[in-house]
Amino acid sequence: MTDLSRRAALILAGAAAAAPGLALAADPALPTTWDLTRLYPSDAAWEAERQAVEAELPRLLAFKGRLGESAATFRAASEAISAVVKRQLRLFVYATLKADEDLGVAANQERRQTANALNAKVGEATAWVSPEVLAMGAAKVGAFLKSDPALAKFRFGYESTLRQAPHTLDDAGEALLAAASNPLNGPQAIRSQLVLTDIPWPEVEVSGRKLRLDLQGYSQARAAPDRAERKKVFDTFFGTFKRYESSLGAALGAKIDGDVFNARARKYPTALAAAVDGPNIPESVYRTLVAEANRGLPILHRYFDVRRRMLGLPDMAYYDLYPPVTKLDAKFDLAASRRISLEAMKPLGPEYAEAFARATAAPWVHVYPQKGKAAGAYVFGAAYDVHPYMLLNHTDDYESLSTYAHEWGHAMHTLLAQKAQPFELAGYPTFTAEVASTVNEQLLVAHMLKGAKTRDERLFYLDRVCEMMRATFYRQTMFAEFELAAHEAAERGEPLSGKRLSAIYLDLLKRYHGPKVAVEDTYGIEWAYPSHFFNYNYYVYQYATSVTAASAFAERILTGKAAERDAYLAVLKAGGSDYPVDVLKRAGVDMTSPEPYRTLLGKFSRTLDEMETLLG
Repeated sequence: MTDLSRRAALILAGAAAAAPGLALAADPALPTTWDLTRLYPSDAAWEAERQAVEAELPRLLAFKGRLGESAATFRAASEAISAVVKRQLRLFVYATLKADEDLGVAANQERRQTANALNAKVGEATAWVSPEVLAMGAAKVGAFLKSDPALAKFRFGYESTLRQAPHTLDDAGEALLAAASNPLNGPQAIRSQLVLTDIPWPEVEVSGRKLRLDLQGYSQARAAPDRAERKKVFDTFFGTFKRYESSLGAALGAKIDGDVFNARARKYPTALAAAVDGPNIPESVYRTLVAEANRGLPILHRYFDVRRRMLGLPDMAYYDLYPPVTKLDAKFDLAASRRISLEAMKPLGPEYAEAFARATAAPWVHVYPQKGKAAGAYVFGAAYDVHPYMLLNHTDDYESLSTYAHEWGHAMHTLLAQKAQPFELAGYPTFTAEVASTVNEQLLVAHMLKGAKTRDERLFYLDRVCEMMRATFYRQTMFAEFELAAHEAAERGEPLSGKRLSAIYLDLLKRYHGPKVAVEDTYGIEWAYPSHFFNYNYYVYQYATSVTAASAFAERILTGKAAERDAYLAVLKAGGSDYPVDVLKRAGVDMTSPEPYRTLLGKFSRTLDEMETLLG
C-alpha cells in the first residue's frame, strides 16, 4: 500500500471526486524508476552484444551485389539485415536511457556515443540496399515477393523504395550525399554553439530574484505575473538574440540551402516535395493546413481577447501570451495520474483499457526529476522484443497529469502496433505518432470537464483546450508557414540574411496574432529561438496535423460508438504498414481535405462560446 500523508490522501480524494467513477481505494505502490535489466542484465552484457552486432556487419556486406540472385538470397539478405537492425535499436535504447538518467555520468554519455557510432556503421553496411533494389527493378522484386510468403513483411518497405526510384541516385551518388550529411549539419552545430555557449545571456530581476535569461530562464520568466517584468523579459531576451541576427541568419540560410541542395540532387522540384515524399504525404496536406489555419485566424484573435479580459488588461501584447489566466489548486501525484487516466481512456474500450492498466503498473517509467536527469518527457519504443520505456519529470500538477496521459498515448501506440505487426512494419511515422498522444490529451480534458464542479474548474480545463489550439495548431502552423516562405525564397535565388528572415517572421507574427495584439519589431528574431528550424526539414507542421486528426478522432470516440473507436484503434495497430495519410483516410479522417481542420476550428469556437458565457 502507498504510504500517504493525510494531506496527500486528501489531495487524491479531491482529484478522484473531480473525475467521475474513480475508486477511492489506494493503489498498490507504483514503480517510479524503469527496469533496464529487461534490455540487458548489465553494462557488460550491453558491451558484449554491441561487439557481437558489429561483428555481424561484414556478413551483411557479403550480400552486396547478390540480392537479385534468387528469391532465397533476397530473403536471406532481408532477414539478416532486419535482425541486425532490431538488435542495433535495442542497444541504442539502453544507451539512451542510461545516459538520460544522469547526464553527468561520463561512462553513460560515452556509451551513447558508442551506440551512435554503431548506428552509423550499420547505416554504412546497408547503404547499398536501396540502389540494388532499384537496379533489380519492380518486376523482379515483385516476382520474388510473390514467390515467397515469408517476404510479405518486407513488401511495403521494398515497394516504398521502388516508388522513390526517380529520386534515388546510383551507388556513387548515394555515397556522396551520405558523406555530405556531416558538413550539411554544420548550421545546427553553429546555432547550438552560439546559443548554448557563446552568447552572454544577461540577468534580469523577475519576481524579486535574479535570473539568467538564457533559453531555460526565458521559458520560466515569460509567464511572470507582473506585466512590466514580462515586457522586460521579452525585450531583453529577443534583444540579445537580435545582436546575433546576422550570424544566426547565416546559419539558418546555410541550412535551408542544404535542404534545397539535397532536394535538387535527388531531382525534386522543391525542398517541400522532397520532405513529404518519404512518408508519401501529398503536398496538399501542408498547403491545406496553412490555408485553413489562416481562414481560422479570427477565432484565434477572439481567444486573445478572452485572455485579455481574464488577465484584466486594457490591451494585449505578445508578451501577454504566457501568464496563466486560470488556476487549479489540485495536485496529481503518480497514483492519481494513473487512476484518472485509466478512467479518462475508458471510451477506447476494454482491449485498450486492460493493456493500459497492465502497462502503467509496470517498471517502464522514470517518473520524477532528479539531479542530472534529462529534461522533458518522451517514450522510446524501439526495443521491439521488450516494451516501450518512458521518461517523465512529474511534478504533481495538472501539466504533469496531461503529460502522463500524452506520453502513455505514445506508449500504447507502440504496444498495439508491435502486437499487431512484425518488427519490419511496427515503427510508425511522425505524422501519426502525435495523433495517439493528442487523442489521450483530449480524452483527458473531456473527462475532467465532465467532473468539474465549479466555474473556475471549468474555465481552467476550457483554457487547456484553447492553449492546445494556440500552441499546437496555430503556432506550429505559423512555424510551418515560415519554413515554407524561407525555403521558397531560397529556391527563387533570393538571399536569406538574418534581417530578411526576421522580416518574414515578423509579418507572420503580426498576421497570426491580429491587429489587437501589439508585437514589437524586435520579436521578429524569434525564429532563432526554436531549434527545430535548424535541426529538421519541414517537420513541425506534423504537430498541427496531428492535433487536427486527434480532435476529429476524439469527437467520434466520445460518441460511444464501437465502430468509431475501432476505426481509431486500427490506426494505432497499423504501425508503419502503410502510408500515414492512407491509414488515417481509411479510419475516416482525410487530411488532404479541409474537413478535419474545420472540425477542429469548430471545437475551438464552441469552447470560446462557453468561456464567454462563464465570464458573463
